[in-house]
Amino acid sequence: MADVRLPPGITGVHVLPADHHDGPWDSIIVPPGTKEQLLGTAVLVLRHGRALQSLSGPPHGLIVLAGPPGTGKSTLCQGLAQAAAVAVARRGATTFVEVDPHAFPSELLGESQRAVRRLFTETLPELAARRPHTIVLVDEVEALAVRRSTASFETNPVDVHRATDAVLAGLDALRATCPHLLLLATTNFTAAVDEAVLSRADLVLELDLPDEEVLARIIGSSLAELAALWPPLRHLAEDAALHAKLAGRCVGFDGRRARKVILASVAQRPELAADPAQLTAEDLFAAVEAAAGTVTGRR
Repeated sequence: MADVRLPPGITGVHVLPADHHDGPWDSIIVPPGTKEQLLGTAVLVLRHGRALQSLSGPPHGLIVLAGPPGTGKSTLCQGLAQAAAVAVARRGATTFVEVDPHAFPSELLGESQRAVRRLFTETLPELAARRPHTIVLVDEVEALAVRRSTASFETNPVDVHRATDAVLAGLDALRATCPHLLLLATTNFTAAVDEAVLSRADLVLELDLPDEEVLARIIGSSLAELAALWPPLRHLAEDAALHAKLAGRCVGFDGRRARKVILASVAQRPELAADPAQLTAEDLFAAVEAAAGTVTGRR
């Protein structure tokens, strides 16, 4: 669905499931059980949110993904939205809303409380009324819900506190009026998010930098994608021992960097870039060593 003019703070509104949203859920590699836990929480809220309101401790429909940049938080949320929409599709379509706290127009600066209140009490409920299910993604949620206990008094703390108060009130209002709405929030710094917001989350998932096992799977996946384009590379894509050795030298890389270093390996020389089918294990190790030197400051 293409909205000609989106409300303040809203950067995208889509109808799911949609074919062009396929991909992220399968391509992103995370520790075993992570996707199952996320999808289970999402489906529970989307399918049974209204019935669960009768519990003494009902869900708030909030999932928070935290972790360093490059760990796939936003991609995982986008994939989760599509996977959850597919899981509940027999009950109707899903509206997927993307919110960027930094996209509010400049004239609202200094009026954070009013902007946030409008988002939670007007904009999101109006969008949620369109379909049986709604999923909202808020990247960098700490921009809306700053931890008040550590807010600097040099950066308009009154407005910061009021904006966070508005988020808390908005979360409670959404749960009461839109039990079919799931809110996905990401943050690079859990410590920057207000404690009361985190306490309302049904699931707070910390995504760490990938370990060697996950890195090996990412490397294998990236090589398999290249082999799909250039079949002579199939032997590299199927060499698990090679993947493990490369992963050992990629410790400290995030998932994004691990994938990019595989792509960078075919761009090291013009002749290799012209014919990536000539890629060798030596080229891969050279690219990894160069990237590792950049990461650690050795180069």
